[in-house]
Amino acid sequence: MSPSCPISIRRVDSNMVRIISFQVALFTVILLLTQESIFALILLFDFFMRTIRQSKLSPFQIVGQFIVTGWGIAPKLCDESPKRFALYLGLITSLFLAVFYIAGFSTLATSITVILLICALLETLFDFCIGCKIYYAIQIGKGFLDNDRNIK
Repeated sequence: MSPSCPISIRRVDSNMVRIISFQVALFTVILLLTQESIFALILLFDFFMRTIRQSKLSPFQIVGQFIVTGWGIAPKLCDESPKRFALYLGLITSLFLAVFYIAGFSTLATSITVILLICALLETLFDFCIGCKIYYAIQIGKGFLDNDRNIK
């Protein structure tokens, strides 16, 4: 649990998030090596399924659940809101990846793939979520703006 106040009442298992993040990193490496758009489409499909809360159809969630259950990894709960925001960023990123790879903009697609890989590796290896940090910065900014509006 993070030392800050909870932002939502929903919690997610950060161990599961890290396992899924590892799979995202693995697929981005495969995508970088092969330059095959099918891997971008798999990433897009997985992000989309998790975004619309259809985790039962998410290949990475299914594998992650198998690992967590099989190895008996205890859940480590954290706020859902920042992770959900990061998930939306991943969806948008994977959408751009798929479009750019299919359209033949391989240099641009490769650049975005490297960014996704870096973000996934930071989450996997160090439990450091770039999307979560952006989310918290937005929330802090909103707090400052709310205070300015209330000054009379």
